[in-house]
Amino acid sequence: MLRLIVCTIWISLIACGAAWAQEPESPESLKVYAVSEIAVHALRPIATAGGSSAVEAQVDSLPVPAAATVEEVLRELPFLHVRTNSRGEAEISARGSESRQVAVLVDGVPITLAWDARADVSVIPATALQDVIFTRGLSSMLFGPNVLGGIVEVRVGQFPNQMTERRLQITMGADDVGSVGTTVTTSAPVKMGSGTASARAGVGFRRTPGDPLAGGVNEPLDTDDHLRLNTDAENINGFVALRYGAKGGTWLSFSGSSFQEERGIAAELGIPDEDARLWRYPHTSRTLAVLSGGTGFRKSPFGGLGDVEASIGYDRGRTDIDAYTSRDYKEIDTFEDGKDRTATLRLLADQSLGPRGTLRGAFTWSDIHHDELIPDGKFEYQQKLMSIGMESVWQLLKFRGTIRSLSLSLGGAYDRAETPKAGGRPTQDPLSEFGGRLGLSAMVGENGRTVLHAGVSRRGRFPALRELYSGALNRFVPNPDLESEKLLTMEAGATTRLGSSEFQAILFHNYLKDAVVRITLDDGTRRFMRVNRDELKSTGLEFMGNYGIGPVNVAADVTIQTVDLTDTEADKTNRPEDLPELFGGLNISFLIFKGLLGKADVRYTGEQYAIDVITGEDAQLAAQAVIGLSLSRLWPMRMSWGAGAFTDIELRLALDNVGDVALYDAWGLPDPGRRVRLELRLR
Repeated sequence: MLRLIVCTIWISLIACGAAWAQEPESPESLKVYAVSEIAVHALRPIATAGGSSAVEAQVDSLPVPAAATVEEVLRELPFLHVRTNSRGEAEISARGSESRQVAVLVDGVPITLAWDARADVSVIPATALQDVIFTRGLSSMLFGPNVLGGIVEVRVGQFPNQMTERRLQITMGADDVGSVGTTVTTSAPVKMGSGTASARAGVGFRRTPGDPLAGGVNEPLDTDDHLRLNTDAENINGFVALRYGAKGGTWLSFSGSSFQEERGIAAELGIPDEDARLWRYPHTSRTLAVLSGGTGFRKSPFGGLGDVEASIGYDRGRTDIDAYTSRDYKEIDTFEDGKDRTATLRLLADQSLGPRGTLRGAFTWSDIHHDELIPDGKFEYQQKLMSIGMESVWQLLKFRGTIRSLSLSLGGAYDRAETPKAGGRPTQDPLSEFGGRLGLSAMVGENGRTVLHAGVSRRGRFPALRELYSGALNRFVPNPDLESEKLLTMEAGATTRLGSSEFQAILFHNYLKDAVVRITLDDGTRRFMRVNRDELKSTGLEFMGNYGIGPVNVAADVTIQTVDLTDTEADKTNRPEDLPELFGGLNISFLIFKGLLGKADVRYTGEQYAIDVITGEDAQLAAQAVIGLSLSRLWPMRMSWGAGAFTDIELRLALDNVGDVALYDAWGLPDPGRRVRLELRLR
């Protein structure tokens, strides 16, 4: 640990990096409605001009561990349900959606257009992230294909806030089980005659011997260290981001990030070794490069103002899986090695239509390649996705009275998918889907402190290559006859500020037709198959609020939903897997004395259901509340040199899962138990 700290400090003394150029002003009809002049909180509710709801967070303000993963960042967001599946991957869900229905975009490029149509955020480092915006439902037709349940946007090279000086940030952390993590990031602006250039760079390292066992959880094999078997991991990562902004509004940015990890995953408890996933990932790596540019809003040849943006992304990854014969992880039974390459092009254009209207268009194209090496041989897969979307936003009314403005959003999209390569199997016929949405938003009250919105949308999602063709080391039977899912979603809500407090309340209803779910086959093999079930309905209420009084701040969020999966042929309705009907959190922060800040948070997950691997029937997972406590102290400081500057130092002591409870959010897979963390941040 001492060598790691010394090495970190030495790297920080020679590092350098950068800040962001300011984005040009956009037309009034395109602006996101943030409740004006609200206090700085870790989480911030916002409403879009298209009539949907979102939450924005600055990553630096979230209480995540040193060298955090994107999964740990997303677990701090309200309304987003994050769980770990039997492959060790983190799945995200919103409003009863499945993880493949939530898109993740980095600098405008979707990284969920891939072999599995989702991103395993449990292995993606958060070192490069500046902010994250989570939009529930479908806020626009312009985000590309396969966007149904929500959008998670993170910015690395496109972050617009401008820094005026060089900055340096170091984080170091360790916990009571022997985990260590550290990151070094640096940034600096470069003034130029024609504009401002900036750069950011950083490195990160994280190593853990495993996750602590929760109370009452026992491994089939004795463990002297009281850790979950096979949950060790080591990750090294880095990133660089460059941005140039001209005085006229033109901008260009580049972001590149890469990581490599070796890890094991926890096997399901309560089942024989031959039925469990006894896997290790000896090599997992991913490199993402995104080049983006835009003209900024300027006079258009069609009259008024116009803007054109383009993003090109290249995503390259490798995942090696070794499956073992028993829980001692000594003898390899079989293997599966995969290599992924995805190229994505995204074009955006805006055109003002008079003083109150805007027309927007987008084109997204993605070429997905996956090479699979298994004992039976090498197989190549390919999928091509394309989407064209257009929408118009109109400011219908603008007053100085109770209703200060009223905006209408109307859009449509055409999506297409084809599968040229299917690993030697018959290819799927090309699929196409149409989408559309209608949204309303209004700013009301004094200074527009309240935003009302409502929206309805319809869109489809094409099955991923893995859903169609993967056997998952003989755990699944492929089904190349899967059809597209179709989602109709509606929502209405309000976002408001009362003094220094903020609140958001949303009602939603989703109707998903031809939902892709897994079933257990009745052939005695205990294998699964993905099939289209006729419909999935989810209806619910979301609420979040921040309330401050003196030295105490209280933040709360809750999601109440009913989710039903119906097989109309069998006239049978049941609960889908891993979707709690009630979940949420409560966070209380309070000033103790002399800058010492205390925090207490509770995350509650209601009862949910999962398929019992042994019986194939639905099994109930009990509800649990997980409590966390922390103490932190911030000391202002001023240290600067050629490589950057520190403005403060923070020391934090955290206790995760105080009650050491066993929360199962997947069958046979309890979350980690109690953990003590100590972290130091220089920034």
